[in-house]
Amino acid sequence: MATTAKTPIYFISHGGPNIMYDTLHPAFSALGRLGTQITAALAAVPGGAKGVVVFSAHWQGGKNRVLVNVDEGDGLIYDFYGFPDHYYKEKYPHSGSRELAEKVLGLLENAGIKAEGVKRDIDHGVWAGFKCMFDPEKNPLKAPIVQVSLYDNEDAEKHYNLGKAVASLREQGYMVVCSGMAVHNLRDLRFTLGTKKTLDYVHTFDAALKAAVADTKPGEERKHAMEELLKRPDARKAHPEFDHLLPIYRVWTFPEMSMSWAQYRFGEVNAEV
Repeated sequence: MATTAKTPIYFISHGGPNIMYDTLHPAFSALGRLGTQITAALAAVPGGAKGVVVFSAHWQGGKNRVLVNVDEGDGLIYDFYGFPDHYYKEKYPHSGSRELAEKVLGLLENAGIKAEGVKRDIDHGVWAGFKCMFDPEKNPLKAPIVQVSLYDNEDAEKHYNLGKAVASLREQGYMVVCSGMAVHNLRDLRFTLGTKKTLDYVHTFDAALKAAVADTKPGEERKHAMEELLKRPDARKAHPEFDHLLPIYRVWTFPEMSMSWAQYRFGEVNAEV
């Protein structure tokens, strides 16, 4: 049954797991504000929060198949390397939902998308960002999380259709969150750590992304703008691989070195962050 209004969709730039400890970084505060906005929006859903569907840059299915996490546990994947030991002991309290996972699988099947339910823990593209957004003590997310993979390809059309297939969840009291980075070049990061200089392509691609999602009408116009975005000469500098961009109205950005921390929202809420 549909609710009276659509929930907004969010694209978050999650960064590395160190963002959980870098409490003075502007992105930490921005993620916290988004989390407060999301819990308020879920609290306003008739009957209470139902669940959150998350697409993360850190999970790819097959070339032509999407995977849906049907596990209801609270396990985490520590899919990062070279950090202090305590990073690998982090916890984030959460639960999955078999019911919501089956609903997602049904929507994908109805859209002609091959999909399979699997049991898996959630990766840091979900839990590290969510820990900043939904502090378990101050702003807990009182809704189950179901993670859905991307395709293991860079086909913009396929990923657009993937988002389109689950769009009706917004009318049923569910939230959709996509987790990646607006600009993500780890290879160039080593050249900027000493100087803290923000590279030119970070500014140009970040501005182009804003224009593609905020200055276009939803539907074919925005879809075309996003497809053209991937063809820009600075696109492969901003994203040597498109996995952190394919998950994607802008509410905040922060270009930094070889990264951009832009956060986007599609849809209206009662209060701005």
